[in-house]
Amino acid sequence: MCPICAVLLLLATLLTLIYIFLTWNFGYWKRRGIQTAKAWPLVGSFPSVFTQKRNMAYDIDEIYRQYKNTESVVGVFNTRIPQLMILCPEYAHKIFAGEFRSFHDNEIGKFTNKKVDKILANNPFILTGEDWKERRAEITPGLSANRVKAVYPVSQSVCKHFVEYIKRQQRMATSDGINAKDLCLCYTTEVVSDCVLGISAQSFTETPTPLVGMIKRVFEQSFGFIFYTMAANLWPPIRKIYSVPLFAKEVEQFFFDIMEKCIILRRENPKQQREDFLNYMLQLQEKKGLDTTELTSHTMTFLTDGFETTALVLSHTLLLLGRNPAEQRKVRDEIGKGDLTFEQLSELPYIDACIHETLRLFAPLLSGRKLVTEAYDFVNKNGVTVRVHPGDVVIIPAHSMHHDPEYYEDPEVFKPERFLEINGGVRKYREAGVYYGFGDGPRVCPGMRFALTQVKAALVEIVQNFEIKVNPKTRSDNELDDTFFMATLKGGIWLDFEAHK
Repeated sequence: MCPICAVLLLLATLLTLIYIFLTWNFGYWKRRGIQTAKAWPLVGSFPSVFTQKRNMAYDIDEIYRQYKNTESVVGVFNTRIPQLMILCPEYAHKIFAGEFRSFHDNEIGKFTNKKVDKILANNPFILTGEDWKERRAEITPGLSANRVKAVYPVSQSVCKHFVEYIKRQQRMATSDGINAKDLCLCYTTEVVSDCVLGISAQSFTETPTPLVGMIKRVFEQSFGFIFYTMAANLWPPIRKIYSVPLFAKEVEQFFFDIMEKCIILRRENPKQQREDFLNYMLQLQEKKGLDTTELTSHTMTFLTDGFETTALVLSHTLLLLGRNPAEQRKVRDEIGKGDLTFEQLSELPYIDACIHETLRLFAPLLSGRKLVTEAYDFVNKNGVTVRVHPGDVVIIPAHSMHHDPEYYEDPEVFKPERFLEINGGVRKYREAGVYYGFGDGPRVCPGMRFALTQVKAALVEIVQNFEIKVNPKTRSDNELDDTFFMATLKGGIWLDFEAHK
C-alpha cells in the first residue's frame, strides 16, 4: 500500500472511531422504549449551544412541541450524554417539589470546583447534598421579611436618586433612547451594594466605582466554561482532574478584596452598625467561625443573585409596561402619588401580577436541569415505565411551559390579570406545575422577597414620575437573545421616559 493510501486509511479509521464514540449512546432511550429527539454528533439534541445562532431555549421548545401531546417524557442528548426531558407539568412539579428527595441537586453542581471557583461553587444554587442544606439554613434568616424591611429605607433613598439619574440620562439620550438593561443594572448595583455591604457604588454619578464594571463582567459568557462543559459531557472523568471557573480570576479577586475592606470598615466603626445583610453575616461568622473566604462566598450569594437577575426582571417589566399603556395606568392608579411604607409596598396586587407576568414571559430560568439523587420511575403516556438513576439528569422546559397556549391563553400577550388572586393567583399556576418565575419547591430562589421588594420600590418611583414609552429601536416581539443563558430580549431594551404630569 502506498504511503498516501495508508495515511488516508488511517484517517478514515480515526474519523470512523470518533463518529462511533460520539454516537454510541444514541440508541440508549430507544432500547428502553422511550421516544428520542433527533441528535447530531458532538452537539447532541441542542446544536444552538455551539452554533450560537439562536437561544438554546428554542431547541428545547421544538422538542417540547413535537412530543408533548404523545409523551410524558422524551429522550434527549447533551453532546453524547443521554438525558430525559419532562413534558408534562405534573412530573415537573413533582421534580421541583413533591418528589424533591429524588431530584435534590442542580446539574451545574457537577461542573464546579470549590478550589477553582470559590464564589460560584459556594452559591446555594450550585451546592449539593448536605452542603446545600447547611448553606440554605445559614442564608435564609439573612433574607427574612424583618431584615428586608430594615433596609427598605435604604432602598427608598436609592430609588429617589435613581429617578434623578433617569432624568439626567433622558436629557442626554439620543434618538435611540436609553438602554434599560444598563439603566437597571446601575440601580441594582447601587441598591444591592448599599443594602448588603453598606457602601455606595456611585452608580448614578459620572465617576462610578469599579464595582459597576466588575458586575457587568460577572455574568459574561465564558467560552472556556462552555467548552469545558462540552468536554466534560463528552468525557466525564475530566471533571476529576480539571475544572474551569465561570468567573474570571480578576473579577473573583476584586470581590474578595472589596468584601475584606467592607468587613474591616464595619468592625472599625461600630456606631455605623445596622441590620443589613453584612451585619447578619458577621454575626454568623462569629457563631460558626467562618474564615474570610467562607464569609465572602456567603455574602457573594446576596450580591451575584441580586445584581443581574433583578436588573433583568426590572428592565423587562418596564418594557412590558411601556408596550401596554393601559396596564401602566392601572399600576399608576394602584400606587398613588406619595411615598409607600414597607407594608403598603407589600400590598400591591396589580404590580405583583405585572412582575409575575413578566417572569412568565422572560423567566431567568429558561430550563431546569436537575440531577437525580434517588432512583425514580416515570410512566410514559403509552404505559412504558423508565427508571432514572442517581447521576442522571432531567430537564424541565420552563420557558416552553410558560409559553404553552394549553396553560396560558394568548401566551405571548402581556396579561397581568392571570396572576390576580381572583383568578387563582400565582399558586394556581405553580401548583399546576406550569410557573417557575422563581423556581419552586425547597430550592426556590432564597432571595425572592428581597428581589421583589427592590423591583417594586423602583417601579413605584419610576411610574409616579414618568410615562414609560418603548423606543422604536426595540423589537416588538419577545425573541430571546441568541447567546445569554437567562431570558433577555434580543437586541436590547431601549426606552424613553417622559415626565409624568
